[in-house]
This record gives sequence, C-alpha cells and structure tokens, in this order.
Amino acid sequence: MSGNDSAANVRTLVVDDEREVADAYALRLRGYCDVETVYSGETALSTVADTSVDIVLLDRHMPGMSGDDVLSELVERGYYGRVVMVTAVDPGIEVLEMPFDDYLCKPVDREDIRAVIDQQRRILAYETLGEYFSAEAKRAVLEAELDATEHRDHERFVAVAERADRLETRVRRLLPDDGVLDRFDGIDRGEM
Repeated sequence: MSGNDSAANVRTLVVDDEREVADAYALRLRGYCDVETVYSGETALSTVADTSVDIVLLDRHMPGMSGDDVLSELVERGYYGRVVMVTAVDPGIEVLEMPFDDYLCKPVDREDIRAVIDQQRRILAYETLGEYFSAEAKRAVLEAELDATEHRDHERFVAVAERADRLETRVRRLLPDDGVLDRFDGIDRGEM
C-alpha cells in the first residue's frame, strides 16, 4: 500500500448511511490506510465483531441504528480501538457524556481526515504499547525466574503470553518503524 507508511496498516471503518459521503471519505483515505466502508450501524457492528478494526469513522445521524447507538454498543462490547464521530450533527452539551475519541463536523477535507487517522493511530498504538509492556514484563520475569514446566502449563501464564503476543503484533502494525519494542526487549528482567 502506498502513502504514509506509518498509517498504511491502520484498519479504518467508515460508517455512513449516505453512500456518496461514505465513499468520498473512503476515497480520501484509499492508499493512505486500509479502509472499508459500510452503510448502516448494524453492518458496522458486525464488521467490527468479525475483523480487527483500529479506527471507526462514525456518522451520528443514520436511520435504524444511529451512530450514538453504535457508539454505545461498541463500548458495551468492549471495542478496543478509536471512534471518531464524522457528522453534520452540530455537537451539543450531550457530547460531554459520549465516549468517542474525536469529533469532526462535515464536510471534512482530505488533509483533516488523514491527520485524524494518523493522530488516532498514534494514540491507539501507545495505549496498546503500555498494555503490551505490562503483559510482556510479567511473561519475561516468570520465564526468567521459574522452571519452564512451572509456567508453560499454567492457564493464567498462557493467557498472559498469548495476550502479549497479540498486543505486540498490533503495536508492530501501528508503529512499524518505532524501535521502542526492541529497547524494551533489551532489558534484563531475570535473576532478581
């Protein structure tokens, strides 16, 4: 994929019931990030459930399931990503209670939509990096201090190790050229 190498692997979902609008935003992102477009809240939820989506660009005013409803459902389902409202609905005081990560008023130009994708990618990457460091530190210290048979068969250890692997994969995808993971791996956590 061409474009900004740091955003190229970001998986973005554009959700808007107006096909022309959704397709226009997707066109502005094509070649910049991995983008998919859906035209309803229900389809957005099933897409997020079926695939790994990093950033959702979500319209608020849609027939059937509104963007506000989708946002609430994403939170209830424990969606681990960023949500940006991209909408013609003027924000009111109610947005103080809404768990979105950014809010853009339509129309949004190419530079702004790409800038928000890059900004949200970085935020998600560093949040994920913190979680990875925590999980990986636990795995590394147990591997250094315990006999392999003591931790390899332990259900909680296996779960932490698998989680660390998933988080590392996502961080490397979101921060492809950042050497911070290599520096973390270089710390000796054994023999306390």
